[in-house]
Amino acid sequence: MAIRQLSETLINQIAAGEVIERPASAAKELIENALDAGATRIEVATSGGGKSLLRVSDNGSGMDVADLELAVRRHCTSKISDTLDDIRTLGFRGEALPSIGSVARLSISSRRRDSTGGNEIAVEGGRITHLRPSPGNPGTIVEVRDLFFATPARLKFLKTEKAEAAAITEVVKRMAIAFPGVRFVLSGTDRTTLELPATGDDHLARMAQILGKDFRDNAIEIDAEREGISLTGFTGVPTFNRGNSAHQYAFVNGRPVQDKLILSAIRGAYAETIPAGRYPVAVLSITLDPALVDVNVHPAKSDVRFRDPQLVRGLIVGAVREALARDGSRAATTGADGMLRSFRPGFQPSAQRPQQPWSAATSPSRPFYEAANSSFGERPQASFDGLATPTARSDAVARRMPVTPEEPPQRYPLGAARAQIHENYIVAQTDDGLVIVDQHAAHERLVFEAMRKALHSKRLASQVLLIPEIVDLPEEDCDRLMQFATELGDLGLAIERFGPGAIAVRETPAMLGEVDATGLVRQLADEIAEWDTASGLSAKLEYVAATMACHGSVRSGRRLRPEEMNALLRQMEVTPGSGQCNHGRPTYIELKLSDIERLFGRS
Repeated sequence: MAIRQLSETLINQIAAGEVIERPASAAKELIENALDAGATRIEVATSGGGKSLLRVSDNGSGMDVADLELAVRRHCTSKISDTLDDIRTLGFRGEALPSIGSVARLSISSRRRDSTGGNEIAVEGGRITHLRPSPGNPGTIVEVRDLFFATPARLKFLKTEKAEAAAITEVVKRMAIAFPGVRFVLSGTDRTTLELPATGDDHLARMAQILGKDFRDNAIEIDAEREGISLTGFTGVPTFNRGNSAHQYAFVNGRPVQDKLILSAIRGAYAETIPAGRYPVAVLSITLDPALVDVNVHPAKSDVRFRDPQLVRGLIVGAVREALARDGSRAATTGADGMLRSFRPGFQPSAQRPQQPWSAATSPSRPFYEAANSSFGERPQASFDGLATPTARSDAVARRMPVTPEEPPQRYPLGAARAQIHENYIVAQTDDGLVIVDQHAAHERLVFEAMRKALHSKRLASQVLLIPEIVDLPEEDCDRLMQFATELGDLGLAIERFGPGAIAVRETPAMLGEVDATGLVRQLADEIAEWDTASGLSAKLEYVAATMACHGSVRSGRRLRPEEMNALLRQMEVTPGSGQCNHGRPTYIELKLSDIERLFGRS
């Protein structure tokens, strides 16, 4: 069969199959063009999920008649010259407009800011139908109708109009997060209008528009740099998580990407802090020399390749973990709202949290603090005179002494222990509310962090069992365990073979105290079998430490003395990640007095 040159229309249709996969792909390319043109206002209108109509209007620099003619031809662009090593724009391939024009009915109306009139060009199925003067405001309006009418087979692979409209919404949201100084409006007959006013340099305000107001209250700022690579953004506290990864946004030099390396690094940074099946909320932006990243991997430009991927991954994991250690131990603000809703069926307190902190002077219950001539100061209340004034000072609690007016109380974030409920939950009083702590989950985290710290310094101390504990296991499990006897010994767990189908436990980690050695060894054998011995236990020692911590923590049902409860609270305040256990569940919930007053209808 003889080789022949393909027609320009067929070439464009082949390219369109890679560049324009669905209406959302077309929307992304058109919005990128608008941003590259310096637009500060972008309006997107859709109909039929973008299949019937997709219109993108901007107030950018616009194009003259010569630019319009070149814009609909392949590989014509103003954004690069002779090299791909210095790409500083979102678009650069010069394929989007001709690809769209080859499979749809495309019209572009544009006017330069310094021009008195504009021009319009139309392309249908790859063929230019007209080029003529057109009135209009400075900027560009690109209208795409009947997408894929020239390639009907592609229409069969599109999803429902609702799903395609949702995909376009997601594209607009990602672009809006990347460019907070631009106003975005998304409207159409197939959707509710979405308006995102410009927030200038306040990136967190734009993130709150997209991710919800709760994100602002639960976000931790990220700002790190390593070897010329800068990482900025915000990430949520571990207890503020979601059921999928749709709330993770990554940007490279301002370009929204869905890169597996970045998403994997985020997942690794949150290891042992989020439950299985839950995902953190994060918005991270990487800035580096364009020569160190290849954005030309795929025509859709959603994937990138870093020259040093391990450096980028290490920067993300290290920066996020450092931020979590610094500020990630606090509980999510959404926990109190959920707690309020569960107190009384049918009672729905307002979702809007008070703007002002609780104050005795403004509280509806302030008569309790009024002068002694009130009814609360009369003789019937004399029996209360001997009680100490509540305080969050733990040493005062331990001494059973009130804090004198001359001695200002020390403020502790988690307050002072007041009671233990059902031998598992510690109730502590803070300066402006109360905290409920799950003692087992909290202690489990403290033990794990101590073991993880010891892993990188020295061999953990162990305690010798008076009588070795014999654990019967399948022979293959025994083989797996013995392969990593040295690593387990560094964690304080000394084991040796006891016949073909048994393991003798001679020492256990001292910090765990009394531990169920049989249950611990069996669980470790199951985990090693699941990981596959070829992967090496040394790379997963933190998982082993987490397993040991779970087996050696304070158990539910153990009654604690007041000094033990306060010691646990003080340790939590200085331990990284103490806001959640090794499995990602919250270790405490904070309830403000203002929330309690809402519960009783006082606000």
